[in-house]
This record gives sequence, structure tokens and C-alpha cells, in this order.
Amino acid sequence: MKKTTVYLTDDEAEALRRTAALTGRSQADLLREGVRRVIDQAPARVFHSMGKGRSGGKEPRRWHTDDVYEKVMGRRP
Repeated sequence: MKKTTVYLTDDEAEALRRTAALTGRSQADLLREGVRRVIDQAPARVFHSMGKGRSGGKEPRRWHTDDVYEKVMGRRP
């Protein structure tokens, strides 16, 4: 698990505190749930060009999914 800092408005912080007290859950647990919901609802990334065009006689570029992932995410899956 990694630690991060989140800036909330006073109203957001108070609502989070109240919700945590009412539900018996920690504020961190509620924040993690919110992050998971946002991630689950995010649209899938679409790659528009995967080297499918003509290369003018050169050898066509071959893309591998792990290479694309590493380029986009900065690490291997």
C-alpha cells in the first residue's frame, strides 16, 4: 500500500469525517472505495494507431502489448 496526500475542502473533509463516524469505517477506507469506483468507471483507453499503415517500403513496426503498456504506464504489467 502507498501513502498519498489528498486536499479536500472544509466541507468535503467534514462530510468525510461524519460519514466515517456514521458507518464505523475509517476515512482512509472510504477514500480508497471512492478511488476504486472512479477507476472502475473510467473508459478504456483506445489506441488509434498501432503501426497498421503503410511504411513506404520499410519493414512495418511490430507492436507488442507489453511494450505499449510499458510506454503508457511506465512499467510492465
